Amino acid sequence: MNVRFFALFLLCAFLGPYSLSAQEEKKDSLNVAVDSLNRERPILLQTQDNTIQDASLQVPVAKTETEQASLRDMEQAYTYDSLWLKELAKHEDYFKEMYAQVTRMDVDTTEFLELPTDTLKARLQRLDEKTPFNIAYNPSLERVIKTFLTKKRGLMQRMLTASQFYFPLFEQELDNQNIPLEVKYLAIVESALNPRAKSRVGATGLWQFMFSTGKIYGLDVSSYVDDRSDPIASTKAAGKYLAKLYDIFNDWDLALAAYNSGPGNVNKAIRRSGGYKNYWNIRRNLPRETAGYVPAFLAAMYLFEYAEEHGLKGEKIERPYFETDTVHVKELITFDQISSLVGISKEELEVLNPQYKLNIIPKVKGKTYTLRLPVKHMGKFVSNEQAIYAYAKTELDKQEKPLPRLVNSSDRIRYKVKSGDYLGKIAQRYGVGISQIKRWNGLRSNNLRIGQRLTIYPRKPVTTTQSKAVATNQSKTKPIALPNDPSKVHEVQSGDSLWTISRKYPGISIENLREWNGIRGNNLKPGTKLRLCNCSS
Repeated sequence: MNVRFFALFLLCAFLGPYSLSAQEEKKDSLNVAVDSLNRERPILLQTQDNTIQDASLQVPVAKTETEQASLRDMEQAYTYDSLWLKELAKHEDYFKEMYAQVTRMDVDTTEFLELPTDTLKARLQRLDEKTPFNIAYNPSLERVIKTFLTKKRGLMQRMLTASQFYFPLFEQELDNQNIPLEVKYLAIVESALNPRAKSRVGATGLWQFMFSTGKIYGLDVSSYVDDRSDPIASTKAAGKYLAKLYDIFNDWDLALAAYNSGPGNVNKAIRRSGGYKNYWNIRRNLPRETAGYVPAFLAAMYLFEYAEEHGLKGEKIERPYFETDTVHVKELITFDQISSLVGISKEELEVLNPQYKLNIIPKVKGKTYTLRLPVKHMGKFVSNEQAIYAYAKTELDKQEKPLPRLVNSSDRIRYKVKSGDYLGKIAQRYGVGISQIKRWNGLRSNNLRIGQRLTIYPRKPVTTTQSKAVATNQSKTKPIALPNDPSKVHEVQSGDSLWTISRKYPGISIENLREWNGIRGNNLKPGTKLRLCNCSS
């Protein structure tokens, strides 16, 4: 590579899609700021092609109009026309589409002639031979695969594009923990490869961790940072969780089912099926969402493995994930400041560092936070770290509006059981599951005694005032006439919640129970009778 081309390439990394005059003014102001902070005059270097460089920030400035025009075009293409960046930056709709597909099990029953059943059976058998999952032909699986090939074809092609960014890091982390590499396809079903995906129940990130489960596996959440959205940290945690589930069930299909609905629901499904331990034999006894979960995972695996045969093509990305690098950040700094100083768009910083909720990398004693940058920008940051931190501090000191205060979510609390408490009530108060409270405290039943101490890892703080308000709202609820048919009535037991009750009756949601029974809050009193239909007699 000749010197002239190299200089042009460096300039491309800094200049954005702005006018030359604006960019020069921006550069001059940055140089003045850094110069004043370092209290020394910038060192100007002249290269063989007459490019002037400020050595303090290694910011190159082109001189000829021809060079300026061509370089702006290159940077425009780099920042805004990069297909992988576009795909990764607009994942919210993809997640909603995948989430709806899995939870509703909306399958296409029309015949898809391009995939004969005999061909599908042969391909599934070949997949079964090379993976530890139990992949066998099943009419339900066939319908899901054909639905993905028809109704969700566009979604799967977008996943092929985005996977080029995430799969290399997934494979590395899964291999480190001796987890089957095919587990990478689980992130497609969980989040549609959206690190900031959030489900209606609060599960977050590529691997959809609930707050409490994430805490167990080392994922911290604060006002600035959510490790569940960190691609590497969350993948490590997912590997540990899946390894634990596999140790319990000794079957990867059941481990996946337990990852989605919890090991307690899988154990109940095994019992209700009469002791079967094959996923397809217990599937009808699992929660509705989990019933569509494993087939969606297997369908995603099949379509990725046979994408070429079905004409599925993702866009070829220019820079995959492994051509980025990380650096430990030593001082508080914002994405806006990094963007200005290093010459990278704020949008790209958000894609590469989704764990920072407010686009701010904090400084917290005892914690280490990292910044991920493309390799081409990393040298500029590392070589000028102290100047960058000094400039960032000066800019922050100038702000009239202070940054949000850092608030760490509680690691755990010790709760003392009071008269009238039951597991469902306590679980609802802290936004956790009954099975989680039992697991954290080694409880074998739902029985509690007054004065008993419980360890809880809360997902949400709830004040006494809020709890009283919920109770007051519920106490004002008017009595609801019950139907005569006993099968359409549920009597609340100790430990019941709206969520657990909805899972006992397929097709009935929490919203249905609220509407049919005039429930405003979430607390349920044992002995209360609830309607299981929109009827009065």
